[in-house]
Amino acid sequence: FPARNELWRETGFLAGEAAINSFVTLEALKYSFARQRPFEGTGSGTFFRGGTSFPSEHSAAAWSVAAVIAHEYPGPLTKIVVYSLASLIDYSRFRARQHFPSDIFIGSVIGNLVAQDVYTRHHDPELGGSTWTSIHHQIKHSESSSSASMGSPAVPLDSWIYPALQRLIALGYIDSAFLDMRPWTRFECARVVVEAAERLDTYESGSGEARKIYDALSVEFQQDLQLLEGGNNLRLQVESIYTRATGISGTPLASGYQYNFGQTIINDSGRPYEQGFNNISGFSAWASDEFFSLYLSGEFQSSPSAAGLTDSARQTIAAAQGTPVPLPPASHIPAVNRFAFLDSYAAITLSNWQLSFGKQTLWWGPGEGGSMMLSKNAAPITMFRISRVSPFKLPSILGWFGPMRVDLFLGQLSGQNFLFGANGLQGSWDAPASPAPMISGEHISFKPTRNLEFGFSLTTLFAGNGVPFTTHTYLNGIISSGNGLPGTLNDPGDRRSGFDLSYRLPFLRNWATFYADGFADDQFTPVAYLDRSAWTGGLYISHFPKISKLDLRMEGVYTDIPAGGKIGNGFFYFNTRFRSGYTQDGLLLGSWIGRQGQGAQAWANYWFTPKNRLQLAFRHEKVSAGASFIPGGGTITDFSARADVWSSARLAISASGQYESWIFPAIQKGRQNNFTTSVQLTYHLGSLHLDSGRPQ
Repeated sequence: FPARNELWRETGFLAGEAAINSFVTLEALKYSFARQRPFEGTGSGTFFRGGTSFPSEHSAAAWSVAAVIAHEYPGPLTKIVVYSLASLIDYSRFRARQHFPSDIFIGSVIGNLVAQDVYTRHHDPELGGSTWTSIHHQIKHSESSSSASMGSPAVPLDSWIYPALQRLIALGYIDSAFLDMRPWTRFECARVVVEAAERLDTYESGSGEARKIYDALSVEFQQDLQLLEGGNNLRLQVESIYTRATGISGTPLASGYQYNFGQTIINDSGRPYEQGFNNISGFSAWASDEFFSLYLSGEFQSSPSAAGLTDSARQTIAAAQGTPVPLPPASHIPAVNRFAFLDSYAAITLSNWQLSFGKQTLWWGPGEGGSMMLSKNAAPITMFRISRVSPFKLPSILGWFGPMRVDLFLGQLSGQNFLFGANGLQGSWDAPASPAPMISGEHISFKPTRNLEFGFSLTTLFAGNGVPFTTHTYLNGIISSGNGLPGTLNDPGDRRSGFDLSYRLPFLRNWATFYADGFADDQFTPVAYLDRSAWTGGLYISHFPKISKLDLRMEGVYTDIPAGGKIGNGFFYFNTRFRSGYTQDGLLLGSWIGRQGQGAQAWANYWFTPKNRLQLAFRHEKVSAGASFIPGGGTITDFSARADVWSSARLAISASGQYESWIFPAIQKGRQNNFTTSVQLTYHLGSLHLDSGRPQ
């Protein structure tokens, strides 16, 4: 049996080569990530602490050998035996507390990929065995190779594209877009642009303003529209280069005040600011190749130093975060001069499901002022995310819910200073807690009719210093219906459930859209606890009679609910274990309204073109007085104007001015005023579609 002997010999050589290659690869990764093992340190698996846990080399070796054997001898019995043995090795490494599940999973994946590389390069098909077709090859050559399995980065949340698409949605030309789950990928934006084109062609007497918006979007997504049916997705684009100068006269509500009192500048991705001259200068770029995509944005941030917190403000902040939190430092606030990465991630898209890892910003809500659950008020969170980027329908009777979308993520926060656990309060104002708390989130939305959209969401803060990040602590925060002692393994964490809806009013001929967005702390859903939940309500008027270029949006929001009592005194966005609250680096992840406030916002936009506008805006907030939260309460009132002008197809200029008046007796006596002016220049470069090799 010479052929059989040759197959045995090849199997041994290739299995050995795969095992050695995976070992070399894993050794380099283990010492690069330096993750502690489950029995080391706090048991939470902290990275970059001198450990050798991530990834698991035993799992990699087992799966590399098993995969080679399974393809050399492709019978079902062989596969069951070898893959079962590899799985047993995985299980033994977990039971022996040598690795975390994530170490084992990544090690197994790497081992399989290494085996695939060795087998496809050295296997002799004349000896038998099966063909090992890579995922890349399957996608590239499948009959359904379209945008559903093409890499596509997300459109930044501050882009002009979202207001343009929202106007088309409100006017009735787009039905399938989900407002409560942003950002959208470029291909998803292109898909709804095609939908708008079909509506415009159907209704020839449609709005002339809608046609202008569609034309502008068609130019923006020219390449994406061409690729919707397939093609070479090898693209590179330096999206923008920008600089923004901001001057603030008077005392703003800035560093140290935001979480408990309020903010002068909201929804600005956590950028620092103080009285005086502030600057940001940065770039954004992206690339795609088949089902891969990469997005990178970063900027240099500069803000001046400021006087330290007043004694009364320090005492109020310490009390508001729960005793026995120490007083914040009285020293002055240092100047900031740093480079920071904003949204920066890598992603894979397969059949309209996108898996991404890196810093990402999510907006879970239909409003403009800020989602109650997740917004761009704080800096992006480092996360692993699974998102259905385009709507789909469930089979059979479940399809009655209509098209739906799903968004899931697991991330880690930064800047959480204080955690309360089994050993009492841990942390200080000088350094954030280490390891930092984890955050998970799940959002599912439905569209049962063309005018109605609603969604449910859940976020959980868990783990952190004193509690390891494990599969148990992760799942406990999602499926547990009970509570445990803070800082123990049975503590499900700080859970928030959300509900949102938007309804386009058809009897007003798509002039108006009503929407609501709410969340409840430690309750199954705010729908069942309407009177004990925090809410935002809004109305968007897409145009006015004889003034088609004018729109108006009004929102009311509160976390100071009428029920009071147990859920008063700064209850929302706060937790007895996570004393730094629902924050990232001191800034709220949710709405600017904060812990115990009532507020309103309004915006009026006059659109000279789909990209050029003049905006007038108003914002008011009242923080309720309470001895156990903010003595004397406070108010914030803002009036602002903004102009966005594209002087050419590439250069955009944005200028704004804001007058603010605020009163917080706990900070300073009397009324305080400040004026903020800002000018930003943004240059948008063309993209390079490498199929043609020409910039477009």
